[in-house]
Amino acid sequence: MNNIKTNFSIKDLENLSGVKAHTIRIWEKRYMLLEPNRSDTNIRNYNLESLQKLLNITYLNNNGIKISKIAELNEQDITEKVKEIASLEKNEDDAINALKISMLNFDQALFNKTYDKQIEKRAFNDIFYSIFLPLFNDIGLLWQTNTIIPAHENFISTLIKQKVLINIERLANSSLKNETKTFVLFLPENEIHDIGLLFVNYELRSRGYKTIYLGESVPLDNLSNFKTLFKDITFITYFTIKPDNKDMYSYINNFNKQITNNGKANLCILGYKTSILNEEKLPKGTYKFNSIENLLNSI
Repeated sequence: MNNIKTNFSIKDLENLSGVKAHTIRIWEKRYMLLEPNRSDTNIRNYNLESLQKLLNITYLNNNGIKISKIAELNEQDITEKVKEIASLEKNEDDAINALKISMLNFDQALFNKTYDKQIEKRAFNDIFYSIFLPLFNDIGLLWQTNTIIPAHENFISTLIKQKVLINIERLANSSLKNETKTFVLFLPENEIHDIGLLFVNYELRSRGYKTIYLGESVPLDNLSNFKTLFKDITFITYFTIKPDNKDMYSYINNFNKQITNNGKANLCILGYKTSILNEEKLPKGTYKFNSIENLLNSI
């Protein structure tokens, strides 16, 4: 992103915080919680610090603290109160908001406290489905509105990726319950968004399947030998930004020609770009899935 958005309209704040513009104006006028800048034509605009503060205020208000009480706190007290409540989340929405705030403030301690509290009471895959995936959807909105910079997404993605890798490592010595199937997980060339693929690897390993994780940006010709090494093989990949839209069917057809050979091996495709794939145009043995759950249910 070359033009990072640092000023927001009141409508932007409404969309990002869930607080109606009318309510934001009341909070400004009655409680002086925000101090907008004004254009020459008297139109409100807000900086990134105002957005972060509003998210904190909304978080506290949603957790039962009256707005009049929040108005009595200074900005440091508001931040500390958010951290205090975030360490005692009661539901997914609280956890997601806490992680969003940790991202905006580059606060690794808050991320770890939030995660640790969740892992005490639920399984890792539940955290991924109920908290991490919705968080990524919110991050997508923040990208669309130019609210966050690449450093924000990299920060939170790296922390989440670390948790996935830790949980995969815990399965390293677990026995295989199914030795007949082999899953090869890879991303196409120039595709680097691997958190979803890593989580699929975790889910398959936790079910006792043999997996071979190749990771990011794997050339097609690197995959041809696998079909001679394993009898029952399924390749799993993600189309997030690559291949380009105009090249997707060409890539799939080349994969079929060189690797899967009309169903002698299977290719399962996940990711954002699957929405523009027509199942009727896919060769035999190639399948698209709109979610990780649907993929796992098909195995």
